[in-house]
Amino acid sequence: MNTLRHSILSLALLALTWSVAPAPAWAEELGSGDAPFEIKIGEEKGPRVSATLGMLAGMTALAFIPALLIMTTSFARIIIVLGFLRHALSTQQTPPNVILIGMSLFLTLFIMGPIFNRMHKNALSPYLKGEMAPEEAMNRGLKPLREFMGQQTRKKDLALMLELSNAKPPRDLEDVPTTTLIPAFMLSELRTAFQMGFLIFLPFLVIDLVVAAVLMSLGMVMLPPSMISLPLKLLLFVMADGWYLIVRSLVASFAAAG
Repeated sequence: MNTLRHSILSLALLALTWSVAPAPAWAEELGSGDAPFEIKIGEEKGPRVSATLGMLAGMTALAFIPALLIMTTSFARIIIVLGFLRHALSTQQTPPNVILIGMSLFLTLFIMGPIFNRMHKNALSPYLKGEMAPEEAMNRGLKPLREFMGQQTRKKDLALMLELSNAKPPRDLEDVPTTTLIPAFMLSELRTAFQMGFLIFLPFLVIDLVVAAVLMSLGMVMLPPSMISLPLKLLLFVMADGWYLIVRSLVASFAAAG
């Protein structure tokens, strides 16, 4: 439960600080004024944004949490692999989407738990206590996440994004902009997920080919091969303890993230 709470709070911090960090200098003071929504122009300090406007900006930032969860964590690889598995089994909508998404979400929280805990300890907790500025909290909160993405990103994909952005070759990972690291990480995740999906498809493809060849040799061309191959696929998957193997392989593929 603590890991789930820290994960949600860490993602909230990431979204909030991402929106707060680039704020202009005149937005440093919040909560001034009596009106629920107003911007006052001062003589020396410039415009000051009301607390309601700041809350509106924060709620808008929270809308980016789903995108951050998909683009910067293990969620994308897991949901793609599970989607390939369902297509390989030819079970149509079984398991349903809500089951696959829920399983992917909690596997993501399990895999990213140590990283979210570090984000909470190093950035979120001091930020909530008022011991750290938003910019510093964002930098410290992003560091564990950037390390995770860097471990899972291929050098080839990172070099491609650096080339497309016309950026100078970085000395190390810390010199790579986050806006360049995230798409490179996504490219690597898609490649890895498709590789795992291909390996999952192979045994079930063999079953489809064997069943189709047998039915063709028997002259039963009007019988859909899927009616025969589906029970065989399910039998193979259950006998091999497929869910155990899939989950174990997915978690092991992120072993370097801890």
